[in-house]
Amino acid sequence: MYAIIETGGKQVRVQVGEMVQVERLTGEVGAEVVFDKVLLLGGDDARIGTPTVESATVRGSIVDQGRAKKVISKTYKKRQNSNRRTKGHRQGYTAVKIESIDG
Repeated sequence: MYAIIETGGKQVRVQVGEMVQVERLTGEVGAEVVFDKVLLLGGDDARIGTPTVESATVRGSIVDQGRAKKVISKTYKKRQNSNRRTKGHRQGYTAVKIESIDG
């Protein structure tokens, strides 16, 4: 059985026992997280939400709070030395282990 959940403005496909990285969530390592925006429950008897599946939840526990690798972006305009710039960005993430899918 699998589910598609929405978190952090993104849709993520999850299964029980799987480790997923989602946008940064508040909470300590080991805390329980409940996702209640379940868009689809898949498996033998698939249920599609309109827009979400009623009374369906996905439970998980926080394994890690971290930051992704640095992404470098550069800007350059010819003939203008003042517009050569390099910027870096590290996106925060939360690693969650999926414990159960209820619905």
